[in-house]
Amino acid sequence: MRIVLVHPAGSNWVPGKKDITTTANRMAPLGILSIASYLEREGHEVFVYDCMGPYAVHGARANARIIVGYDPDIVGFSTTTSSFLDAYSIASIIKQAAPEIQVIFGGVHVSAMGGLLLEEFKNIDFLCLGEGEKTLSEISQGKNPEEINGIVFRSGTDIVTNPPRERIHDLDQLPFPAYEKLPGFPSRYELPLFSYIFSPGATMVTSRGCPYKCSFCDRSVFKNEYRYNSSQYMYEHVRYLYERFGVRHINIYDDLFTVHRKRVAEFCNLMISRPLPVNFNCAVRVGHADNELLRLLKDAGFLQISVGIETGDSELMDVHKKGVKLDEVEDTINRIKACGLRAKGLFIMGLPGDTENTIRKTSDLAVSLGLDDMNMSKFTPFYGAPVWSDVYESGRFDYDWKKMNCLNFVYVPDAIESKDRLDELYNWHVKRFYSSRSWRRQLIKRFWEHRRSFLRLLKHMPTFLAAKRNFEPGCRRR
Repeated sequence: MRIVLVHPAGSNWVPGKKDITTTANRMAPLGILSIASYLEREGHEVFVYDCMGPYAVHGARANARIIVGYDPDIVGFSTTTSSFLDAYSIASIIKQAAPEIQVIFGGVHVSAMGGLLLEEFKNIDFLCLGEGEKTLSEISQGKNPEEINGIVFRSGTDIVTNPPRERIHDLDQLPFPAYEKLPGFPSRYELPLFSYIFSPGATMVTSRGCPYKCSFCDRSVFKNEYRYNSSQYMYEHVRYLYERFGVRHINIYDDLFTVHRKRVAEFCNLMISRPLPVNFNCAVRVGHADNELLRLLKDAGFLQISVGIETGDSELMDVHKKGVKLDEVEDTINRIKACGLRAKGLFIMGLPGDTENTIRKTSDLAVSLGLDDMNMSKFTPFYGAPVWSDVYESGRFDYDWKKMNCLNFVYVPDAIESKDRLDELYNWHVKRFYSSRSWRRQLIKRFWEHRRSFLRLLKHMPTFLAAKRNFEPGCRRR
């Protein structure tokens, strides 16, 4: 079979503004790269088309023309909520040009919504729910759809949802993602500014699933069962990226990298005893970052540790991130920094229950922690997240899929007067954090370390200045 796997662009910035997403951070689409390498090992001819790649064209018709040019038997789209409609526009043009091509949709949005999508979107042949490697393999083998677990399809006028597919328990059986199928990788797939010292960079995922149930997280694809690669597999993956592509920095995008402490310690010891000139960033959860482990991470080449903090209000923390306490957050950040690692805080603004007072508490906490960096997401209710059932009762919700990308406020809590006011508070916080004297002093101190980021910033200065202006209107210091 000839198969094209597509990463659609969707709407990734602010409506009406230039999309700077890929300039700030272009990530390799690891999900379809994993499926691509698995299918290729099964003997199929696989192409990956990244609509957010460095050489991508603009517009559904232009993208569809390129995809049809591969002469595929199957085209698979991996979609988020904000990219689904973009992907469907491309799929509809493909179906019009070549109706014999099988069109498959998967990804988090599809896994959350399931068969509801086939009722309205007629140009999709199959939905792939959950992990895609084995499911796509069975579809590609021409197996009877009734016998393929994990898919939704049409049988006459009926929509059939098959039993769920059993998850892959031994992730070491999967080949490394097919990074080589991305034109411009790794040099054109750049990590976020000031998050690395050496380049080029790349991304890895070393586990699937999460044992926790934060209110805002959609676990529709990997569920809550936590599975992971062995330490030896992780080391070989890093060695492959370094020797094959010259990668010098890796962002590990596991939801909770250090949950299984033993395998992380083993990986660190491998990096210490058989060193590779590679740095890492990862994320931890409060309660999974003891001092000994932090020192191992530092010795193994880790640079920056992200901590999911979300809010500075203790009552909201109890609702949205059960089991995490604010004093533990402060202690974890202090210990990360004491071990010589950089600390990044991850926050969410506009959660159900947020008020102007709780938002100020969150901003105060972000500034007070002495973080090396922070990310403030705009709360977006996703269909598969636990909080979904309450959003219509706790605020006003603009159910526009294209805007649901954590970069737009589509939900406004009852206690906030308007979306405009929420935007004002967001802009105030971003300017407050990045204009603080301590953060700027820290950045200047690391000027030479970050010379590659500064050069990239200068190269794309007009784009970044345009983005900066997005934080100006209606913004006033408070």
